[in-house]
Parts: sequence; C-alpha cells; structure tokens
Amino acid sequence: MRLGQIKPNGGVIAAVFEGDLARPIPNHTLCDLIHRAEAEGVSESKLAAQLASRHGERRTPVLAIHPPEVWACGCTYEMSASFRDSEHGTREGMYAYVYRQPRPEIFFKGTSRVCVASGQPIGIRADSKFTAPEPELAVVLGSRGRIVGYTLANDVSAWDIERENALYLPQSKVYSACCSLGPVILTADELPDPYNLEMTCTITRGDQTVFSGSVSTARLHRRFETLIEYLLRANPVPVGTVLLTGTGIIVPESAALAPGDVVSIRIPEIGELSNPAVIVE
Repeated sequence: MRLGQIKPNGGVIAAVFEGDLARPIPNHTLCDLIHRAEAEGVSESKLAAQLASRHGERRTPVLAIHPPEVWACGCTYEMSASFRDSEHGTREGMYAYVYRQPRPEIFFKGTSRVCVASGQPIGIRADSKFTAPEPELAVVLGSRGRIVGYTLANDVSAWDIERENALYLPQSKVYSACCSLGPVILTADELPDPYNLEMTCTITRGDQTVFSGSVSTARLHRRFETLIEYLLRANPVPVGTVLLTGTGIIVPESAALAPGDVVSIRIPEIGELSNPAVIVE
C-alpha cells in the first residue's frame, strides 16, 4: 500500500494513494496511524484500508511523514566510501575503514523541521560552494526498529564543508531544507525485496541535464536490519523515525547545485521525489 499525507482544509492527515487519487484517513497523521496499528496489533495497511474514505480525491501529497527524528548512514556503498576518501585525501582511508568494519557510520540528520516534501525547495547553504544531493532509499520505523515501509530521500549535503574537516560533518549535513522525503511510503508488505531496486537521479538546469546517475540497491554493503540494530543500541528512537540508508550515486563538483536546479530521484516502485534548489541563510 502507498501511504502518505495530504493537507485538506489546512490540517495534515494521512491518506492512501491509488494512482492520481488519495483516500483520506480522517483524524490521523501517518505517525498516528503507525501508533494505532501497533496498539491494535494490526498492519498499517489493514488499518488504513479500514479507516480510509471509500472515495478518492485528487490531492497533492505533502510531506509523507513528519518524523520525530531522522538519522542517516554513510559508507554503505563502496563508491561513497571511495569518493569521500579521495575528497579528504586520507591515505589511511578512514571512510574505507568504516565501509569494511562491522560498525556502520550513523549520524543525526535532524527532525521534521529540516524536512521538505516533493515539490518543495531543498536548501543550498549560503556558506557552501559545493552542495550536492545524495539520493537514498529510506526506511520508516515503528517501535523497536520494525520496518513500516520505504520511501525516497535526498540527504542534501554541503560537501565542501565536510571536505575542509571531517569534524564539520554536522554543519555539512544539518540545516534548513537539507532533507527531502517522499512522495509516498510504500509499506513493507508491498516490497518483499528492497535489495533489487533501481534508483536514478538527475539534476536539470533549465532545459539542460547537468547530471544523471543510477545505482541498484543490490550494491548495498549492509542489510537494513544491521543498520537499524546499530541505530537502536542505547538509543531507543521514537515511532515514525526515518533512517536514510546511504547513497551509491555520487554527484561531482562540476554538477554542484545552483539555485533553480531541480533534483529528481526515482525508484519506479515508489515514485519520484523532485525538488528545486534554493539558497538558505
């Protein structure tokens, strides 16, 4: 089932998306739906089918979920680790080290405050000259790390700030409009093999495509369950938390984001996450 949120009459509520139509789930946000499904011991799909309106409406999806926390993983694809080592000129290969070791890189990306929906602007830091998208498959978590579903994410990052010094990672990663999510969440029961998805990313500037790349999630070096297990160590995250699972598509500095660029990330099974870029102060 494809779940997300709409904004009828000014308030955000959950909805079931079927093609171009949305069936509203009155009086529930998506986080509310997850909490209630767990309390009643049923799947989100079953509960949504029971609660959703029988009649679909033409509605534009808003932010698919307002996550209380967003966490992100790095070095889960070999290409990402190699690129980051070359960026830092690290002879010891600290990113390759993390790629090889059992403990993954996991960092705090923010809360719903830094998240935007498909169609909304993503941010380029005013003090960055090399901000780039990082297309990722994200998992939405229920209690105790249960995977509720999957969505698309853009872990927008100021690469030049992290390049200057690895200790600047939070400033590279956490700022206004640094994370886009959506357009919808595909429930886990609808995606039996998340390790066989083809993800594409394009950056367009006017009529020109300045970057195009793709990767299969088959190239993920770590299982989602492993990433979640490490995330939850001494860190019981709240229901509705979103975990970004790392990028395997590397945008070079020659295609650094400029105001007005449009980033489009697509997995056919989930849809397309598209955002224009703007400078944020």
